Amino acid sequence: MLKTRILALSFAALAFFSTTAFAGGDWNDSGVTWKGYDDGLAEAKSANKPVCLIFYTDWCPHCANYSGVFHDPQVVELSKKFVMIRINKDKDTATSSKYAPDGEYIPRTFFLKSDGTLIDSVTAPRPQYKFFYDEHDPSSVMTSMKAVLAMTGAS
Repeated sequence: MLKTRILALSFAALAFFSTTAFAGGDWNDSGVTWKGYDDGLAEAKSANKPVCLIFYTDWCPHCANYSGVFHDPQVVELSKKFVMIRINKDKDTATSSKYAPDGEYIPRTFFLKSDGTLIDSVTAPRPQYKFFYDEHDPSSVMTSMKAVLAMTGAS
């Protein structure tokens, strides 16, 4: 009986820690310097860097998949030329609704000029849900990152 109870508690603990450790995905916090919204915009302005702004949630399987894109070495290298901001849509609904030109789906990735202005001409290569980048292949977000760097002269 005691052995069964210990085993059950062990499985419960394992399930709890494995689901909370990567809630919303593993966004490569050790390789990409993520900022909060206000701090990120202030840094972008002072450093004259463009912004990569991502909305996600903890429960979204597409967000968890997309987080893996930020482990790609080329994406990590490009991220150093941006201020990288990641916002949990469920925790900051006001900011999420501010950036919803074609809906509040997730994940959504936007690029902003250093002054915080949305660059709405740089989108994912798709006719609908234009700010939803390929969740498995980093090439589409890299193409947009390079386009923003060329456009803003921040390369």
